[in-house]
Amino acid sequence: MTSTATIEQWLKKLHQHGYRPTATRQAVVAIIIEATQTLTAQQVYDLGRLRHPALGLVTVYRTLDMLEQLGLVERVHQPHGCHAYIASTAEHQHLLLCQNCGRAERFSGDNLEPLFALVAQQSGYLIREHWLQLLGICPRCQVQA
Repeated sequence: MTSTATIEQWLKKLHQHGYRPTATRQAVVAIIIEATQTLTAQQVYDLGRLRHPALGLVTVYRTLDMLEQLGLVERVHQPHGCHAYIASTAEHQHLLLCQNCGRAERFSGDNLEPLFALVAQQSGYLIREHWLQLLGICPRCQVQA
């Protein structure tokens, strides 16, 4: 699937849920889809202004909220307290985040069921879902160090 097809699909989904696919929203969608790293709202805004100078920071936040509600982006928690965003995938995957350059990669396959069972037993919680983020230094940054 090309980026253009995905952009069009996202804009169609926004429209189907009552949101107009404005030029500013199109800029935000394109930036998120094309990103190889997680992006904060400020980064989306800065990149978006290069494509659409009239883009406002409030529009970025509102669009990111809409995209998150529709399951198109997911919020990524960062160690410094600010969160970022990345395009969602159809399947359940986890994130590897480079603490140096911000690169994000997905990985799947985990055997966390024994841990979930232990936590559920000890806490009394019914575990329904999870997400996992691993922080480290990517191979490219390791070479540059």
